[in-house]
Amino acid sequence: AADAIVVSLWYHSGMAMTLRLSEEETEALRAKAEAENRSMQDVARIAIDRYVTDRQGRLRQAIEMIASQDAELLDRLSK
Repeated sequence: AADAIVVSLWYHSGMAMTLRLSEEETEALRAKAEAENRSMQDVARIAIDRYVTDRQGRLRQAIEMIASQDAELLDRLSK
């Protein structure tokens, strides 16, 4: 779109990518970054990482974390 905003993303290896966002997408990204006290680039990287990462793997990790952190509570609830 003619009113698209261009955001350059830099990867850890130094490779660059240009991402064109609408004004609404840019504002949503800016608001999220401000709310989390992060840069827009960091928020975009996190979102991309979550999108491309295996969902089942993330779910399994979350369940394992809860099971280990709340083992005592889960044991009491199971009785």
